[in-house]
Amino acid sequence: MAGANLVEFTDGNFQSEVLNADKPVMVDFWAEWCMPCKMMLPTITTIADKFAGKVKVGKLNIDNSRDVAVKFGIQAIPTVIVFKGGQEVARVVGLKNEAEFSKVLEPLTK
Repeated sequence: MAGANLVEFTDGNFQSEVLNADKPVMVDFWAEWCMPCKMMLPTITTIADKFAGKVKVGKLNIDNSRDVAVKFGIQAIPTVIVFKGGQEVARVVGLKNEAEFSKVLEPLTK
């Protein structure tokens, strides 16, 4: 993973890092073998830097953390889910750009 503001989420820390977070959290569900996921990494890193301190941004490898992936019905990757107050507030599936993620996150930081 790249980026100082990017967090690694796992089955073990998902409850504390995401569901119990005191700010919105954007989770990128990905896998090592997924080429679109790899292509989206620079965008996710940019979003993490852009929203540092306002939104926690991280990645969850679905091959290493299957329980969370199953719980949230991840059927295609990349899938990005935004949580606020422990609840899913937005879901974006597929390769997206910075503007599309910013449009989802901006209202949550006001």
